[in-house]
Amino acid sequence: MTEPDARDSAPTDDPLAVRRARLDALRAAGIEPYRVSWSVTDRAPRSRTPLGPRTGQDTADAVSVAGRVVALRDQGARGLPRHPRRDGDLQLFLPRGLPREQGFAGVKDLDLGDWVGATGTVLRTRRGEISVAPDAVVLLSKSLRPLPEKFHGLTDTETRYRQRYVDLVAKPRGPCLFETRFRIISAIRRFHGVARLRGGGDAMLQPVPGGAAARPFVTHHNALDMPLYLRIAPELYLKRLLVGGSSACTR
Repeated sequence: MTEPDARDSAPTDDPLAVRRARLDALRAAGIEPYRVSWSVTDRAPRSRTPLGPRTGQDTADAVSVAGRVVALRDQGARGLPRHPRRDGDLQLFLPRGLPREQGFAGVKDLDLGDWVGATGTVLRTRRGEISVAPDAVVLLSKSLRPLPEKFHGLTDTETRYRQRYVDLVAKPRGPCLFETRFRIISAIRRFHGVARLRGGGDAMLQPVPGGAAARPFVTHHNALDMPLYLRIAPELYLKRLLVGGSSACTR
């Protein structure tokens, strides 16, 4: 008599329980669900692969890619996990008849949100989409929490502002927000450099709180055995810079 699969005993109405059961099944099968590292050789193979407009083209361009699974499609015997990247989605094209020893034993157990790595060659499918035909697919990180619903996105305002990482996952162009923030900060610093303006760092934890009538966060420094207050305003330390003669700097 064979033991029942852990996935069969998990309640189907609880996505978290189903995913935990799959996690236990992977570990029981000797598959590590959380790898330490994975080497990525190409983040956007579509941008450098010399493919013409003709569909169904294969290349010898070997790549190693990684990403989060955001869609699973099954067309006959083909599963198509897709990975969002800064340069666009990346599709894995899984042909039929792949043996288990090539690393595809766990593909059927993938969930949306899982991180996977793949090595293979670049091709253009019959529908004209540049994809990767993998010779190995490895689970990098098993996701236990389901992603937000794709059609409506993250509609709960409370979750959006208190769990910003979930909001970034739900937004297709979420990673671009970090790129925009970096460009804004770089532009401000370049402007300050041209204007010969200098910035001075002030302490995050201060022995004397500044900031008018604001109520500061209080903590205790064990090594110094003294209370400290989270910074509210940098005014006091900026005045110390003036006292020290920082405004006397010349070209």
